[in-house]
Amino acid sequence: MEGKKPYLAVVLIQMIYAGYFLLTKLAFDVGMNTCVFVFYRQAAASLFLVPITIIFERKSAPPLSFSLTIKIFLLSLIGITMSLNIVGVALKYTSASLGAASSNTLPVITFFLAVLLRMENIKLRTIGGIMKFGGLSLCIAGVATIAFFKGPLLKLLVHHHLISSRIREMRRGEDPAADTWIKGVFLMMLSNVTWALWLLLQGRLLKGCPSKLLLTTLQCLLSTIQSFLVALVFARDLNQWKLGFNVQLLSIFYCGAVVTGVTFYLQAWVIEKKGPIFLVMTTPLIMIFTITISAFVYGEIISFGSVLGAILLVGGLYCVLWGKMREDDIAKGECNSKVDAEKASCVAN
Repeated sequence: MEGKKPYLAVVLIQMIYAGYFLLTKLAFDVGMNTCVFVFYRQAAASLFLVPITIIFERKSAPPLSFSLTIKIFLLSLIGITMSLNIVGVALKYTSASLGAASSNTLPVITFFLAVLLRMENIKLRTIGGIMKFGGLSLCIAGVATIAFFKGPLLKLLVHHHLISSRIREMRRGEDPAADTWIKGVFLMMLSNVTWALWLLLQGRLLKGCPSKLLLTTLQCLLSTIQSFLVALVFARDLNQWKLGFNVQLLSIFYCGAVVTGVTFYLQAWVIEKKGPIFLVMTTPLIMIFTITISAFVYGEIISFGSVLGAILLVGGLYCVLWGKMREDDIAKGECNSKVDAEKASCVAN
């Protein structure tokens, strides 16, 4: 049973992320302002993380310099505030299924940015390099397919859904036009670019701030302030700030406490047990869970173009991961060969 725990954990993680896309999209469909939602979500996450950080980091937290504080502020602005606000608008323009499908591009975009920043390289004369390049090409083809090709609609024969008919009518009445859908797709990709940049820069920042929990909490607090200022600009009607005991409040609590809190711990635990590649390879589960629940619970109609594009995205993801693992294995082999040669040289002398 002990060996199965990481597999159960990654399934739970991806189910939580599927719930995030579904509940967030539903909150926007019933009229919640995207900027206000991001502020409330970050405020909920801060309220969840601050007491935990005080308890565990009160004595061991390292001092923060002014320059490090500025870096954390800019990092939270780019990777959290901008990313969440952009993806909110993108979800409003498109669907939860698209949001889940686009999550497969995050590892590929992260790798592409790492190449641009010279943190990674592509050797096109090796099998690993060819697979990486092919994976990037498949992802670009997948995004283009989702954006510009719809094809026939795939509606499952399910007539009873768990949301009210009024909400379903609102969703159908807001079916995005072609130009709106295309904008939503590219906004989703832009959000993934900012998120990928956040992942890369955060790795460097952790060298100056080794406490992951403290860094996460500070970013949530700063993002809450930033999101509040953004919401003040784009949501001046006080009625847009009101909350009731409905799906909007449920979405805020879920995103703030469950997505930020529970998955933070579970992802760290899985990476410790199985490594980051194992976690990334389970990303397509988000899409599978989201599409299934959307179709059966919300009655969402899925186009053939979205399915085809999602398949291309998943194929691109696995090609890049396979190429990366291939190059890592070769590098380890070369390293071991050098060590063996040095040992043999020492024995001979």
